[in-house]
Amino acid sequence: MPDEHGGDEHLPAREYPAVWAYLLRLCWRHEPWRSTMAVLVLVMGVFTLGAGAVATRMTIDSSSRGVLATAVVAAAVAGLGAAVDLFVNVVGFWLQADVSQRVALTVLDSEILRDINDIEGVEHLERPEYLDRLAMLAGSRSELMDSAWALVHTICYAARLGVSLLLLGSVNPVLLSLLLFAAVPVWLDNRASRAQTRAVRRTTEALRVEKHLFGLLTGAAPGKEIRVNGVATQLIAIGKREWSRAHAERFRVALVVSSYRLVGWTIFIAGFGFALAVVIHDALRGRSTPGDVVLTISVAAAMRHTVGSTVQRSTRTAGAARLIQPYLWLRRYAEADRRRARGTGPVPARLSRGIDLENVAYRYPGTDRNAVDGVTAHLPAGSVVALVGEYGSGKTTLVKLLATLYRPQSGTIRIDGTDLATLDGAAWRSRLSAAFQDFGRYHTVLREAVGLGEPAAMDDPHRIEAALAEADATDLVRRLPDGLDTQLGQQFGGVELSDGQWQKTALARSCMRTSPLVLLLDEPTASLDAPSEHAVFTHYMTRARRLATQTGAVTIVVSHRFSTVADADLILVMDSGRLTEYGSHAELLERGGQYATLYGISAASYAGSV
Repeated sequence: MPDEHGGDEHLPAREYPAVWAYLLRLCWRHEPWRSTMAVLVLVMGVFTLGAGAVATRMTIDSSSRGVLATAVVAAAVAGLGAAVDLFVNVVGFWLQADVSQRVALTVLDSEILRDINDIEGVEHLERPEYLDRLAMLAGSRSELMDSAWALVHTICYAARLGVSLLLLGSVNPVLLSLLLFAAVPVWLDNRASRAQTRAVRRTTEALRVEKHLFGLLTGAAPGKEIRVNGVATQLIAIGKREWSRAHAERFRVALVVSSYRLVGWTIFIAGFGFALAVVIHDALRGRSTPGDVVLTISVAAAMRHTVGSTVQRSTRTAGAARLIQPYLWLRRYAEADRRRARGTGPVPARLSRGIDLENVAYRYPGTDRNAVDGVTAHLPAGSVVALVGEYGSGKTTLVKLLATLYRPQSGTIRIDGTDLATLDGAAWRSRLSAAFQDFGRYHTVLREAVGLGEPAAMDDPHRIEAALAEADATDLVRRLPDGLDTQLGQQFGGVELSDGQWQKTALARSCMRTSPLVLLLDEPTASLDAPSEHAVFTHYMTRARRLATQTGAVTIVVSHRFSTVADADLILVMDSGRLTEYGSHAELLERGGQYATLYGISAASYAGSV
C-alpha cells in the first residue's frame, strides 16, 4: 500500500542487493583493515577443503602403491589443510562479527537515528505504521549489517560447494547430481524464510503492545495508578493475550518452516547415500582407487556442513527481508521528506509586526474532524498571548503548528508578513524557546539536562546558572548532592526528581536561548504547586517583556489555570479547534461569553480549594 510519501509497504526483493552493497561499503569505509582480513580468510576457506581432500587421496593411494615419501608429504598437507580449515571457520566468523557489530553500532545506528530526527516535524512519530517499522528495526542493526556479510558467506560457501562438486565429478560425473540434491534444501529454506518474514510483519504490532504494557507494569510513574485502581491483573491479561496471539501465529509458521527443512534435508541425505553407493560400486569393480573412495566420503561428509552453512547463511540473508523492508521504507520516508519543498528564506533578526494566522486548519491522520479549524488571528510583536480552552480544543496543536512540528493542511502562518512555510525550518526553530507539557526527562547530569536547551552553550556554566535562575530552579541545584554535576535518574544510580523538579529542569532548558523570537509555553507549570507556579510565571513574564524589547518576541502561553493568563495582552479562546473569542482579560469578562464562564468556574474552584 503506498504511503503518503510515495513508498510501498512491500518493497521488491530486487532492491535488496543495493542495500547489502551499501552496508558492505560502510564496513570498508570505516573498518577497512578488519573488513579486508575477514574477506581474505573467507576466500581462503574456499580452497582449504579441496586441498585437504586431494592430499588425503594422495596419501591413501601413495601408501597403497608403497610410495612412502609422497604419502608422508601428502599427509602433512592434509593435516595442514584441516588446521587451516578450522582456522578459517573460527577466525573468519569472529572477524566478520566484529566488523558487523562495530559498524552497526557506531555508523549504521547513527545514520538511522539521523534519518528519524531529520524528518521535519513529529507527525511521523505518531503514526502506527511508522512505529511498527521502527519497532522491527530497534535492537536489530547488527542483524541487518550481518545480513550483508551473510551474503558474502553464502557466495564463499557456494564456491566451496562448487570445488567439492568438481572433486566429486573427477571421481564419477554421476556424483555431480549431488548439486541438485543440495539445491533442494536451499530453495525450501528460502521459501520458509519468506513465510517467517510475513509472520514477523503481521505480529509486530501485537508484540509492541505487549512491550508497552510491560513498561507500564514495571514503571514507577504508572505504578501508582495501577496499584490504586487494582488493574494489574487486567493489564497482564491484555499483554498475555497480545503475546499469545503473536506467538501463536509465529509458532504456526515455525511448524511450516520446520516441515520445509525436514523435507529438504531428507532429500539431501538420500542423495548423499546415492553418491556413496556409486563410488563404492566403482571401487569394487576397479574403476576407482581407495583414495577416491576416501575422497568421496570426506568431501560428501564435509558437503553436509557446507550445504548446511550455505543454507544457514543464505537463509540469514533472505530472512533479513523483515529488516530490509522497514530499513528501506525508513530511508525512503526520510528521503521523500528531504525532497519535499522546504523553505530556505532567512528568518528575521527581530519581529516588527508579529505573527498572523490566516484560516489555519489541521487534521490528525485517521480522524474525521479538524483539530485546528479555520483559525485567523493576529499576534502582535512583543505581546504575551494566552491560549485557553477545554482539553482537546486545539491549543497544543496550534503551538506545534507555530513550531513547524506540524504543517497546516490549509491556511497560512505569516511571520512579519512572510509565509512561515517559505522560511528555513531549522533556522526558525533555532529562534524558538519552548517548554512543552510532555517535556523530556534526560537522565544525564543536571548541567547537560539544562544545557541541551542550547547545544552551542552546553559548556557555559554562566548560561546554565542564568537559565536555572529564570526558571526559579536555583534552589533545586542547592538541594542536589553534587550540584550541577548531579546524575539524574535512579536507573543510572542518580537522583530521582519529583515531577515538579523535572518540570523546572525542562523550564530551565527552555531559558537557555537568549534571543528567541517566540516563547512557547505549553502548560509549563502543570506539575508545580501554586507558589512555585506563581514564581515561575513572574520570572517568565519578566523575561517575556525583556525579550519583547530586544527582539519583538511573541510569548504564547497555554494554560488551564486562568489565574496565570489574566495579565496576557491578548487571550485566544479555543473550542473544538475553532477560535471563538479573543481580546484582553477585561474585554472578555465584560463580553460575558465562553471565557467569562470558564474563568468563573476556575475562580470558584480555586476559592473552594482555599
